[in-house]
This record gives sequence, C-alpha cells and structure tokens, in this order.
Amino acid sequence: MKVIVNIQLKEGVLDPQGKAVHHALSALNFKEVNDVRIGKQIIIQVDEIDRDKATKRAAEMCEELLANTVIENYEIEIV
Repeated sequence: MKVIVNIQLKEGVLDPQGKAVHHALSALNFKEVNDVRIGKQIIIQVDEIDRDKATKRAAEMCEELLANTVIENYEIEIV
C-alpha cells in the first residue's frame, strides 16, 4: 500500500522559500500569482492491507519524525 504525506507550513508561519519563488515568478511576468507556499511530499510504501491501520501508522510517523507539528500541518492519503 502506498501512503502519501503532504506537509505544509501552517498559516502565519513565514515561508522565505515561497516568497523567493513568488518574487521570481513575478520577475518572469507571471503577475497573476498572488502567493506561493512551499511544502513537501513524502511517499511511503508500507506492508499493510488495512487502510485505517496504515493511516494511523502514517500519522504516528508524522508526529514523531516527518513533520514539525509546531509549525507544519500534514495530510495523509492512502493509495
């Protein structure tokens, strides 16, 4: 089973990388872009057939290692 974890900074947390990309897009004449936030995606292959168990284990992984829950939110998708 494949677990996809999307992690992004919480609202209100400064995103200097996103600001740099936004500035670069603006300089390249992509004026319609209002804001850019940079996140990360982690794809994990697990030996589990129960979706609920896989989701629970992925949440544990995020809480313990993958996400800094003080400044980041995460979403888990099971494929």
